[in-house]
Amino acid sequence: MNAPTIPNLNTPGDNTPFRARRDRLLARMQAAGGGVAILPTAPERIRNRDAHYPYRHDSYFYYLTGFREPEAVVVLVAGKEARQILFCREKNEEREIWDGYRYGPEAAREVFGFDEAWTIGDLDRRLPDYLADQPLLWSGLGYDNDWDAKVLGALNAVRDKARTGLTPPHSVRDLRAELDEMRLVKDASELATMRRAAQISADAHCRAMRATRPGRFEYEIEAELLHAFRAAGSQAPAYTSIVAGGANACVLHYVENDQRLQDGDLLLIDAGCELDGYASDITRTFPVSGRFSAAQREVYAIVLAAQAAARDATRPGAHWNQPHEAAVKVLAQGMLDLGLLKGSLDAVLENGDYRRFYMHRTGHWLGMDVHDAGEYKLGGDWRPLVEGMVLTIEPGCYIRPADDIPEAFWNIGIRIEDDAVVTADGCELITEGVPKAIDDIEALMREARHG
Repeated sequence: MNAPTIPNLNTPGDNTPFRARRDRLLARMQAAGGGVAILPTAPERIRNRDAHYPYRHDSYFYYLTGFREPEAVVVLVAGKEARQILFCREKNEEREIWDGYRYGPEAAREVFGFDEAWTIGDLDRRLPDYLADQPLLWSGLGYDNDWDAKVLGALNAVRDKARTGLTPPHSVRDLRAELDEMRLVKDASELATMRRAAQISADAHCRAMRATRPGRFEYEIEAELLHAFRAAGSQAPAYTSIVAGGANACVLHYVENDQRLQDGDLLLIDAGCELDGYASDITRTFPVSGRFSAAQREVYAIVLAAQAAARDATRPGAHWNQPHEAAVKVLAQGMLDLGLLKGSLDAVLENGDYRRFYMHRTGHWLGMDVHDAGEYKLGGDWRPLVEGMVLTIEPGCYIRPADDIPEAFWNIGIRIEDDAVVTADGCELITEGVPKAIDDIEALMREARHG
């Protein structure tokens, strides 16, 4: 049985990006006092009866290993001689007939660049030995009760041998917090994968635009997206796709995707693929009929201008909130110009009246998770952006029917979202392969209908 292709790995034994990350983590651990880090991958989950949900590895675990099989644990020892150990499922020809290829410890050690590899059944026996006489335990406690119990059991096994002179770690450090800081800045291999994911998702959005017609159902357009994701090699959607026509676009996390698309409505699509463990995240809003109404054009132009302002504010040295502040200022002024709000711009910004129509933030970290790891503040202050960070830029405006709102604006929900890589002198939007200018959207849809 042939081994599957492993993304982002060179030939067996090479110093892969994953090995390099483990080396970096060990160096950080050593600088903080040493110790041993223990990290499991995600467990398999039952969907119903004997059917499982499609398996998806733990992001932190994959970041360090590149290993996608379930029932695996990585152990890193930051001592005088650093050690990198993988525990994984044993080779089992019978189970491979039923479930597919398994690396087994020997092949996994060679392919993924570990110093040692053992079967997962050896973990309980060996874990106390790794913990003995280590000053610190680096782990992610509090996320899974079964895993917490296993780690505490290993600690108690060391404590039980106190009379032999062994000592357990004297304190616990949050391994995930350390990895969050590492994951915030992407390396070259990560950025290459994210650019490819972005292109796949952009192509999918273009396909969805071309397929949209009055009378079709939201789920039909979702199917176009899913087809494009999988046909281009992505493993899954990065999150549940939002395909929201008309009033549904004013529901931020609408996922039913079961309504018929109506002539004269807008369609908001928030969807992105996951490729080799990395997410993309794009939102576009466009007219079901292929042409924006006058009111839709006015609101759309404001949101597009807000995104441009946020993009211009996304650069090294700017703090996290500056793109949001730039977008809010443009949106609030636009709401005043349209008569949706009254008063001065300063007053609207100070009292937050704009939140009636724009109630979310302008972005989030993006990477292995669609809402990726990393703190947004440091010491109570917004953290500065640095080259290699990846974030979304996604202003919006959502106008529900109300007595004080002109009817022409009712049920207009617009969001425009792109994925931005912070560069040396600004940012690069890696998802611009799908149009967002009004004329470009209308031209694409017109071409799809008339050739």
